[in-house]
Amino acid sequence: MAARVLDGNKIAADIRAEVACEVKVLTAAGMRPGLAVILVGNNPASEIYVRGKVKSCEELGIYSEKHTPPDTVSTEELLELVNDLNQRDEIDGILVQLPLPSQVDSKKVLMAVDPAKDVDGFHPVNVGFLSTQRPGLVPCTPAGIIEILKRSNIPIAGQEAVVVGRSDIVGKPTAMLLINSNATVTVCHSKTRDLPGVCRRADILVAAIGRAGMVARDFVRPGATVIDVGMNKISDRNEFDKFFKGNEKREQVFASKGSTLIGDVHPEVAEIAGAITPVPGGVGPLTIAMLMVNTVRAAKLRRGSRVPELAKA
Repeated sequence: MAARVLDGNKIAADIRAEVACEVKVLTAAGMRPGLAVILVGNNPASEIYVRGKVKSCEELGIYSEKHTPPDTVSTEELLELVNDLNQRDEIDGILVQLPLPSQVDSKKVLMAVDPAKDVDGFHPVNVGFLSTQRPGLVPCTPAGIIEILKRSNIPIAGQEAVVVGRSDIVGKPTAMLLINSNATVTVCHSKTRDLPGVCRRADILVAAIGRAGMVARDFVRPGATVIDVGMNKISDRNEFDKFFKGNEKREQVFASKGSTLIGDVHPEVAEIAGAITPVPGGVGPLTIAMLMVNTVRAAKLRRGSRVPELAKA
């Protein structure tokens, strides 16, 4: 029996609708949430991401502004810009789009963002809040993974969860959120012995390693829930055939675009998993939706005493 497909687009749309209602209440009280995005230079992929974030703000009624310093910008100039945004009360969230040019000290710039406005949830202060279960801002993709599980009525408490990947952006915070939701969590990586064997223990398997189709059938216990965080582009015909040969829909996409997207999970896993997130249309849409949630949360945490009762929920 084929796995139940967890529709990230639908869940993201529900979350966005909830955020739009909150924004309305806050705006009526004179506290419209605001997001500032810093996009350095002309990286085409970054421009697409930022366009999506700004468009989401517009659709939900969040104030947004885009700052575009040239790719010759110095660390000092960026620190000045971040400091200026830290001081402005109408800006609740500051997002520094990575990667930054090589002459810029990225860590220094990210550390300069006020933790109360760190809507990416990367600042060590917010990492500390997450690990000690205090209110703070949580990285968007991991927060989205938890929303998918909860809104799909997949139990987390008491379940065995395995996270493949230990990045600061996805793997570690996802593990922390699962622990906070009372799962028993194992984190795997390239040095893990018998990776398929460890993964087979999972009731919930999260794949976040950035390697196309690496999590194969023998990694997955029948009936397990599989969350595929990977987003890998395939443009090689042989590689395409390895994963999608005979899949008419994918064949059409590949023929017209010359490439297709695949996650970290092999398509064959859908035949034995109990539930699975597709790529595209799974975890991806949740990332921007949770950025919107974080911007509103930052507004509420920062302006606490001024928030109207209705919006405090």
